Amino acid sequence: MENKKSPTWMSLEEFIKVSGIEEKKVLELIEEGSIQSKKHNHILLIDASSGADAIIKRVENNLVSADMSGNTLDPMFVEKTINTILGLHDKVVMAKDETISAFKNENSFLKEALISTQEVYDEDKKIMEVMATQLQKAKEEIEFMQRKYRLMWGKVSSLSGAHKNED
Repeated sequence: MENKKSPTWMSLEEFIKVSGIEEKKVLELIEEGSIQSKKHNHILLIDASSGADAIIKRVENNLVSADMSGNTLDPMFVEKTINTILGLHDKVVMAKDETISAFKNENSFLKEALISTQEVYDEDKKIMEVMATQLQKAKEEIEFMQRKYRLMWGKVSSLSGAHKNED
């Protein structure tokens, strides 16, 4: 079974607030395909995982270019980037926890429904057994009455036949 990541969507404004990246840069990253996005009810939503990946790649590129040019990195930039990545990671983890919780609740509900259905089925099965027993008793009683009436009518007809023969 393939394990697919389900996207965790957040609004563009929320992503900008969490990531600290300018809206223009985020839209550029969306255009180039680094960040996955979709529109829902006229709101631009961004996949937090792809956004985190894009930020990590941006930081990597900045670190490599700074290292190669011999420049030192601004500690505030590094701290802000790490906090952004941690913030996005926390959002993804929270969304996954909510999803897991929803699945657990749904499974619990389905389990209770299945148990309830089984109980109803067992009750119906018992009722059908009782009704089958009662039906069998009624059939036996009807057969007994039919034999009894046949015997009675047989005696009556033989008695009436015997009276006719005597006359």
